[in-house]
Amino acid sequence: MPALGEIATALNLELRGDPARPIDALAPLEKASPEHLTFVSEKRHLSKLSLTQAGAVILHPDWVDQWPGCALLSDTPYVAYAKATQIFDNHPAAAGVVHDRAVVSSKARLGTAVTIDAGAHVEENVFLGDRVWVGAGAFVGQGAQIGDDTVIKPNAVICHAVKIGARCTIHPNATIGSDGFGFAPAPEGWTKIQQLASVDIGNDVEIGANSTVDRGALEDTVVEDGVIIDNLVQIGHGVRVGTRTAIAAQVGIAGGTQIGARCVIAGQAGMAGHLTIADDVHIGGQGRVASSVTEPGHYSSGTPVQPLRAWLRSASRFTQLDKIVRRLVALEKAVGLEQGGDQDA
Repeated sequence: MPALGEIATALNLELRGDPARPIDALAPLEKASPEHLTFVSEKRHLSKLSLTQAGAVILHPDWVDQWPGCALLSDTPYVAYAKATQIFDNHPAAAGVVHDRAVVSSKARLGTAVTIDAGAHVEENVFLGDRVWVGAGAFVGQGAQIGDDTVIKPNAVICHAVKIGARCTIHPNATIGSDGFGFAPAPEGWTKIQQLASVDIGNDVEIGANSTVDRGALEDTVVEDGVIIDNLVQIGHGVRVGTRTAIAAQVGIAGGTQIGARCVIAGQAGMAGHLTIADDVHIGGQGRVASSVTEPGHYSSGTPVQPLRAWLRSASRFTQLDKIVRRLVALEKAVGLEQGGDQDA
């Protein structure tokens, strides 16, 4: 159980209050007890401070007069909270050994303190860097390369020749390097296009559970440094995702699309293939991106929720829009001609 002063030192934050105060966990503002550390990241939540029982609060220096108790002062309280979670991380520790029920090719190369759990399968010519952790039931295909301190969670699949950088996390059941969706129509049916390239993932990347990153047909699919990808995301073949971009759940990105740096792609957005998305673009939830976005900014589409009766009326009218527009154009023309006739008289 760390003392508050130790936490302040670890986070490099100014402490107001008792440095010896024991803190045994983080907790939400409303549920915190005297042994808990909590946080306020937005000014609108300051009114809740009078109700919390927390032993200490992370908050902005400008708000310190709103709280009489122990405090850790940060210009970015939410970031400080994020770093504090790492102090209290409760994930199990890596064993640092290869389990006797793991299958590891004699031709695989393993760095120091590698963990390979029961049921994992590591094929020939694989390279695992120092302190890599391959979870139970995970598969690492021929020729794959995985950098130092990367964690491959249980049942994830890393296909052949995939490259993954250092300090990455691939969550359970994610698949990296499956074939891209490439088929050519022929008279006798679909002819498969063999996906001859691979996937190249940078450093400090996180890919969520059940997400897929397809291998490229002729060029690698690339996920650059610092990208974070939520669960249930589909990234097609030959896509490039720029550094520090965030992609939320259920996003689908078709093959060949190039996404810039520091973009945010919100949940259930979909992108057509072979588009270019500029740096610093934010696509709102359920956004339908059918053409390239060349300027930074926030873009939205989709249909917001509304009461059923109102939605049914709107849906019915949507099918009539073409007729309404034609009638409006005809009416405008008629009015214009009439006005023109008056002017000539």
